[in-house]
Amino acid sequence: MGIQISPSILSADFANLAAECQSVAGHADWLHVDVMDNHFVPNLTIGLPVVESLLKAVDTPVDCHLMIEDPDRWAPGYAEAGAGSVTFHVEAATAPIKLARDLRRHGARAGLGLRPATPVEPYADLLPEFDMLLIMTVEPGFGGQKFLDVVVPKIRRARQIIGDADVWLQVDGGVDTRTIELCADAGADVFVAGSAVFGAENAADAVDRLRTLAGSAQS
Repeated sequence: MGIQISPSILSADFANLAAECQSVAGHADWLHVDVMDNHFVPNLTIGLPVVESLLKAVDTPVDCHLMIEDPDRWAPGYAEAGAGSVTFHVEAATAPIKLARDLRRHGARAGLGLRPATPVEPYADLLPEFDMLLIMTVEPGFGGQKFLDVVVPKIRRARQIIGDADVWLQVDGGVDTRTIELCADAGADVFVAGSAVFGAENAADAVDRLRTLAGSAQS
């Protein structure tokens, strides 16, 4: 599968969102969209109507990260709208296996998200139902936070649990030119980066640089 870079639009200029997304077209593998409801996390961002509009404006696949309560109810709508990947948090889901199957049935990849303090081991048996495991490397809710180095051993354990299974391992939070190497060396292969991309002078070059660093760490 190789390295995948998913710039987070949370750090983009929302007044010029389509243009910001186009600035990484052909370089980014995904556009990472953080959906927050001010309940599961203490922040409110965007919801399904904005995602539906974004999907009409971009060609890069959209990766929706739902930091919301009751994803069992709301997550399928993002898959129906055309998101290529939809991740919900295990801490918020009532029936994660059913929800993962619903997402897949609507044509999206299903992702399972874990907060930094949530251990991966109890969910090992669920992973065959998912296409991606997301390990948060900051507390979810706000962009621009400092990377939590204490999560790196958890990334390594997650990679060991995944083994040869066809499950991507994504990291999200504080990923930049320093920390992406730590994460790649630990076994992550999908990297969400916000300010490291959209805060750079040239967003496309920043994506390419991150990909190179991650690839070097894995080789």
